[in-house]
Amino acid sequence: MYLRKTLVLKTAAISNLLRFLAVIIASLGVSTAEVSGAGWDMIKVGGRDYVSVESIKRFYSFTKLTRTGGSVVLENPKVEMKLKVGGNECLMNNVKFVFSNSVVSSGNGVYVSRMDLAKLIDPVLRPNFIKNAGDFRTVILDAGHGGKDPGATNPLGTEANYNVKLAIRLKGLLEAKGFKVKMVRESDKYLSLQERVNIANSVNENAIFVSLHFNSGSRTARGIETFTLSPPGVSHYGRGLRASDANKVTGNEHDSANIALATALHGSVLRRLGNNTLDRGIKRARFSVLSGVKHPAVLFEGGFMSHPYEAKLIANESFQAAIAAGMVDAIARYRYAVGRKPTAGKQ
Repeated sequence: MYLRKTLVLKTAAISNLLRFLAVIIASLGVSTAEVSGAGWDMIKVGGRDYVSVESIKRFYSFTKLTRTGGSVVLENPKVEMKLKVGGNECLMNNVKFVFSNSVVSSGNGVYVSRMDLAKLIDPVLRPNFIKNAGDFRTVILDAGHGGKDPGATNPLGTEANYNVKLAIRLKGLLEAKGFKVKMVRESDKYLSLQERVNIANSVNENAIFVSLHFNSGSRTARGIETFTLSPPGVSHYGRGLRASDANKVTGNEHDSANIALATALHGSVLRRLGNNTLDRGIKRARFSVLSGVKHPAVLFEGGFMSHPYEAKLIANESFQAAIAAGMVDAIARYRYAVGRKPTAGKQ
């Protein structure tokens, strides 16, 4: 049996992930007075603005900041944030985010790029400040590949087939929760990337877009990862910055909603899969389906078909059901989180 009958989480991971999802449901409640007097400490590094972690501690009401060598931990009753000088990974309650720029030190301080503060940390910690993001009832499901494009393949099946099976499963679960669902494809049909964008953009009411995929790589690579569109000035994950990366595209209208949706989705699926997956993180990319879609959008990779063990998990109905259940739970939580309005007297 390739999937454990019970998807077990380590005790510490349960606590961390549940606390993390609580952040998605409610803001930290920073007062207006605290914000106006926050006094952001900023420096320039390589032409970019950086903000001190001390400023982040004050603004978001972290009660403790611990620095041990190059490692920094910010804590309050709801959130634990871990950073490492020279690194570009941020762990929030042990869920991995990949920053656009590395964490740096200067003098006695540690600094995070203003881009990562504005486009990642703030939307994740304060989802209910994202304007108009919660006013949707439609979910657009894009089953990647199809037809003459099978995507990743292995002896057990094709990515295109797994994608559409997952989309069909999700459709039923979401409709049972009262959501409307728009399917980009429901059969083994080839669609160009532009056709997928056009179908998504034909939905005129407020909606969210989720592109479903399974991965391929080396035989040792495994785990899930979730991509959101790179903000202007941020490169595609894994490659250098290009001049064209400075341009704003359609999908950048929802940069904050994109990262909040990715956070809910990624964290919830991790919780459901438990020890049957690894966390490869929430990353930035310039995929066409993220760049051109006018709705908040994410691209989810549910595991590696090239990994001998994970390939068997992906083919397992229970594994697919766990991914679907995690996504449905996440979408409902996300809509609630971003749909809440800051209360009077709260920032």
